[in-house]
Amino acid sequence: MNLPNILTLSRILMIPVFVIIYYLPAQWSYLVSAGLFALAAATDWLDGYLARKLNQSTPFGAFLDPVADKLMVAVALTVLIEAHASFILTIPATVIIGREIVISALREWMAEIGSRASVAVSYIGKIKTTAQMVAIIMLLAFPPGVVWAQAGTVLLYVAAVLTFWSMILYLKAAWPDLFPEKHQS
Repeated sequence: MNLPNILTLSRILMIPVFVIIYYLPAQWSYLVSAGLFALAAATDWLDGYLARKLNQSTPFGAFLDPVADKLMVAVALTVLIEAHASFILTIPATVIIGREIVISALREWMAEIGSRASVAVSYIGKIKTTAQMVAIIMLLAFPPGVVWAQAGTVLLYVAAVLTFWSMILYLKAAWPDLFPEKHQS
């Protein structure tokens, strides 16, 4: 167990704490839960940086990091869908969660056939993740109906569009492996 793996595990352990705080009947619960989510998002960057910098990448960390990310985002979006009870928020959240499921399955399958590199994280994925994290933080920090929450919803739509676009890029890269008979002469 090394520091990057401990940071990744801490992200998973923060999830129930974040949910409990969000639902507390206190005025400060929105801001504190948003701060906790922001801290978890920062550890996502930090654990990867430290793993590379300290040469502490491990198979366990490579497995757990994306799982922690997906859990954190899926739980936060689920909480927000319930709290906002809005079709407007449900659409981008569903796109984001659906894409994560599809790409996780695709990466697993591609790794099994030895072609994982063709579905590696792209630059557009990094932009998507940043937009998604900022949008979620804004939506957690401000109750439904507040202007900043509305701005967070708009940014979540930006993230959803980038999410869908990145999924198309991943599927396009994997297409020859998904349908090999179509590409043989």
